[in-house]
Amino acid sequence: MNNGKIIITEEGTGRELELFVVEQTKINGASYLLVADSESEDAQCMILKDVSSQEDADSIFESVEDETELQAVLRVFDELLEDVDIQM
Repeated sequence: MNNGKIIITEEGTGRELELFVVEQTKINGASYLLVADSESEDAQCMILKDVSSQEDADSIFESVEDETELQAVLRVFDELLEDVDIQM
């Protein structure tokens, strides 16, 4: 499932990255995106969390790095995408 593309700007370098949104979900009020660097079967994926506040004009996403949170969100995406093999 491809919900479109997003462009994110890397903090520090200012480099823009175009990522493909594979799936999105909301857990305990937090929004998460599963994104990939391409549409190929061997694409590199990343889970992003929306950390923007209501005052922010644009969405602010950070890579999920906490191992417990990452595993929990990955399980949800794995269930949502039954036909996709997600490997860490």
